[in-house]
Amino acid sequence: MGRRDWGRSRNRDKDRDLSRAGRTGRRTKVVFLLHNAYAIGGTVRTTLNLAAALADRYDVEIVSMRRHRDEPRFAVDPRIRVVPLVDERDGSADLTDPEYARPATDFPDSDKRYAQYTRLTDLRVREHLTACDADVVIGTRPGINVYVSLFAPRRALRIGQEHLRHDAHGKRLRGVLGRHYRWLDAVVTTTEADAEVYRRRMPLPGVRIAAVPNMVPAPEGIIRDGSAKTVAAAGRLVPAKRFDLLIEAFSAVASKEPDWRLRIYGGGPQRDHLQDLVDGLGLSAHIRLMGPTTPIEAEFAKSAMVVSASDAESFGMTLVEAMRCGVPVISTDCPLGPAEIITEGVDGRLVPVGDSRALAGAMLDLIEDAPLRRAMGEAALVSSHRYDPEPIVARYESLFTELAATRARRSWTRTRSRAASWARRRARVLRRALSGRPRLNNTRPAGP
Repeated sequence: MGRRDWGRSRNRDKDRDLSRAGRTGRRTKVVFLLHNAYAIGGTVRTTLNLAAALADRYDVEIVSMRRHRDEPRFAVDPRIRVVPLVDERDGSADLTDPEYARPATDFPDSDKRYAQYTRLTDLRVREHLTACDADVVIGTRPGINVYVSLFAPRRALRIGQEHLRHDAHGKRLRGVLGRHYRWLDAVVTTTEADAEVYRRRMPLPGVRIAAVPNMVPAPEGIIRDGSAKTVAAAGRLVPAKRFDLLIEAFSAVASKEPDWRLRIYGGGPQRDHLQDLVDGLGLSAHIRLMGPTTPIEAEFAKSAMVVSASDAESFGMTLVEAMRCGVPVISTDCPLGPAEIITEGVDGRLVPVGDSRALAGAMLDLIEDAPLRRAMGEAALVSSHRYDPEPIVARYESLFTELAATRARRSWTRTRSRAASWARRRARVLRRALSGRPRLNNTRPAGP
C-alpha cells in the first residue's frame, strides 16, 4: 500500500473518541513529539510547561527525536515519561548504525532542521508511533507534524502545533505541509493572527485551525527589584531578533542616562558580530552579552524593563515571562505575537518595527518616569494571568473534546473535498484532451 493510500485508510475509523480510554479504566494518554527535549529553546520550554500542566489529568509522554546529553537542560516534571529515539551522545551505538548515515526520506527536506534528521530517525519514529497506545499525538514543528500525519495511530487525535509563523516557512515547505496537514485533526498556532493566515492561505477541509497561546507558569521564588537601572533582553542571537537595532537604540539611551545598563541573554551565531558592534560604539561599559541563562525569570526580576526589537515573532515568550515577574515590556509591533500580548500604554509599549529612535524613546520614557514604570509593571503582572496553566489547559481540553465529537463530520468534509478536487482534475484532463483533437470541418465540399 502506498503512503497516500495508507494515510487515507487511517481516516476511516470515525467511531472512536476519548471516552474509549475512560471505558478501559485508564487515563487518556497524550504524546508530544519534540525535536530535542535535552536542548534549550522556547518550544522545549513551552512544551514542558504544557505537558506538566496536563499531567494532572492525563498520562503524558514526550518523545524526543534526538538526545545529545545525559539530562535535559530544563527541569522535567517527574510524572512525564521522556523517550529519546536517537542517541547522539559520544559512544552511542546509534552513531554507527548504517541508517544513521542515510538521509531522512519521511522528514521533509524543506524543513530547516532537515540536516539533523536521518533515515534512522524516520524508522524510530514510525516504530514508536505505530506501536504506542496514544489517544492524542501532538507534533511541535513542521517536519515533526509530517511524522504525525504519516505514523500516528489511526485511533488517536492528530494535532500539529505551529510555533513558527506561516510566513516564516518557505514556499516549498508550505506546499509539503498543505499535502500532509490535511490528514491532521487540528493545526494549533500561538496567535489568532497566524491562525487566520492559515485559514486564508492553506485551506484544510476537515481540519480545525485553532489559536492557543503558549503557557507561561508563574515563576517561583522571584523577588522583584524595582530600583535596578538595568534593561534586559533575551533570545537567540540571530538576525531576525534585531539585537543590533536594540544596541543602536541603547546607545542613545546611554548618552542621556549613563547610569543605565543593557543586559542581553542568549547565545547564537551573531554573538561575535554583536560584540564587535558594542565595542565599536564604545558601549562595553554599558552593554553586556550574558550568554544563555535559564531560568531567565530571575534576571528579568532584577531589571527595570524587558525589551524586544524583533522583526517578527510567532508569539513573544520573553515578553510574557517578563510580565510574569511584574516587569513592563517594550516591543516592536511586529507580526504576529506582541500586539496580542501587550496593551499599549497599559502594561507595556509597542513601537514601529526597525525604528531605533522610537525604541530609544520608549526606553527613555520609562527610565525617566518611575511611577509609570511601576504602574506598567503592576498591570503587566495582572495581564500575565491570561497565560496561567488553568485557562490554557482548559482550551486544550475543549479542543480534544471538540475534535473527538466532530471526527465523523470532519472526515466526511475531507472526503467530499477530495472527491470534488478529483472531479475538477478529471474535468481539466478531459478539456485538455478535447482541445487537442482536430476540429471538424462542417463546410461541405464543393460539387464537381
